[in-house]
Amino acid sequence: MRIVGGKLRGLKLEAPVGQDVRPTLDRARETLFNILAHSGWGEGGLSPIHGARVVDVFAGTGALGLEALSRGANSVTFVEQSPKTLVLHVRASKLQSECRVVEADATALPKAKTQHDLVFLDPPFGQGFLPKALSSLVAQGWLKPGALIVAEADVKEQNVFPDQFELLKEKSIGRIAFHFLRYQGM
Repeated sequence: MRIVGGKLRGLKLEAPVGQDVRPTLDRARETLFNILAHSGWGEGGLSPIHGARVVDVFAGTGALGLEALSRGANSVTFVEQSPKTLVLHVRASKLQSECRVVEADATALPKAKTQHDLVFLDPPFGQGFLPKALSSLVAQGWLKPGALIVAEADVKEQNVFPDQFELLKEKSIGRIAFHFLRYQGM
């Protein structure tokens, strides 16, 4: 696994051995970031990545957040319960000043220190974590009004998103479904 685009292109990322981590594969991640780059969902119809404050929830290896940073995001906050491998990848990126790691349960987040423009949610599949994590992000002030959320799930999962979120697009790649949502902020 590696970063597929931007200034960190080619940076190798290793998934922890023997742990239940399911990182987004290179091909799916490249498709995801191509959609974002050409979506026009950012300010002024531009890419929502450029200049964004990103939060990578259920960060795992940090691949999604590091990919965003590589492609022009200003900063990334990684939320992960077991951040050992993630911390190593952040160090390897040499972009520690743009990264913050929060060791927390994504369904019971601490109060946010800042609001975010772009959110990646990649929870374990089939356990109902997406709606709980979205509700926690809202309740704890993690989302800027109008924030874009990319929620990853198994294509067989039936996800119901809280009312504060508008579904913009869905894209399936193999067994992965990406749900692109807009936070209709308070």
